[in-house]
Amino acid sequence: MTPPNPPAAPLRADCVGDSAGGLTFDVAARGNTGAALLILRRRDTDAEETVSLPLAPAAEGLLRAALPSSVSLPEGRWDAYAALSDGEPRRLVPGVTDLRSLAARTPGGLLGHVAVRIPYATRQGNLTVRSWLRAPHAETAELELVNGGLAVRGRVYGTQLTADAHAELRARITADRGGVRRVDVVTERADFVFTVRYDTLAPGDWDLWLRPAGESGPVVRLARLLDDVADKHPVLTYPRARVLTPDGPVEAGPYYTDDNDLSLSVVPPAP
Repeated sequence: MTPPNPPAAPLRADCVGDSAGGLTFDVAARGNTGAALLILRRRDTDAEETVSLPLAPAAEGLLRAALPSSVSLPEGRWDAYAALSDGEPRRLVPGVTDLRSLAARTPGGLLGHVAVRIPYATRQGNLTVRSWLRAPHAETAELELVNGGLAVRGRVYGTQLTADAHAELRARITADRGGVRRVDVVTERADFVFTVRYDTLAPGDWDLWLRPAGESGPVVRLARLLDDVADKHPVLTYPRARVLTPDGPVEAGPYYTDDNDLSLSVVPPAP
């Protein structure tokens, strides 16, 4: 009986980000690779959605594909594969990743949107690209605990702040009385700052939004996207404050969701 062939070694891809928001993939592959493609498959969609990029020889044993910022990549998680010599696509694993340029990136916002792509290793050790496409975008830059509340500083891209600009806190469960809290915003050009008072919030999760032009303009989710951290929820933690509300004492503090959006958690204090 012929023993089964051993599984093929995983294909490894190095990733480099550029200051414009694009990515370059270098895949280590030797031999006759034929017409090769790097394939990105969007996860958790009803219809299969893919983006195919040609893999061209860059050096001996190295194939390169470029994902420029001008190529649209809808928001979501995109699993990375390589198809060599007309074979079945093989899942890629991450090699060396250099995303230093992403951390120093300042988008112009001239296209009316901000596109962010961050490659990362999944729990299974595979390569996936997390993509965001926000139009417009409100980037949080600094969070500071102040007198039982939270000061939020940030900048908008793809739109302008007006004298009617304000922030909104929206209860995720609308059974909360009112469901929305409006917060005044101080603006300077594209920068904004506002302070949330925790003692005005009922227990629950509150999502933070910005209305750059007031009630008549867009509603923009606050998020922190312009760095090299694909999943901030387990990485960035902030101090919590204990305050007294009409519903009794609570503990409150900010956190980033699985999509890197900014929210607040308000809970009864632990016994």
